[in-house]
Amino acid sequence: MSNSVRKTQRTNDNNANETKYYVTLVVAIIFGVAGTFVRFIQDSFLFTSIGNVLLIIGSVIAINTVFKIMK
Repeated sequence: MSNSVRKTQRTNDNNANETKYYVTLVVAIIFGVAGTFVRFIQDSFLFTSIGNVLLIIGSVIAINTVFKIMK
């Protein structure tokens, strides 16, 4: 008689490797970089405000995506 070890197949319910998370993070990074560049185009209240809004939008999207991955 042979003693065989049965390996149970692990199920992985980690969805961190899904493509949608990476695409969303890339979009968030693009928003953040665009916001940073717009802030330094010209020293005016309008461009600084637009840059800050873009930077905040990118940050919020990135943080939400990271928390979805961690969940």
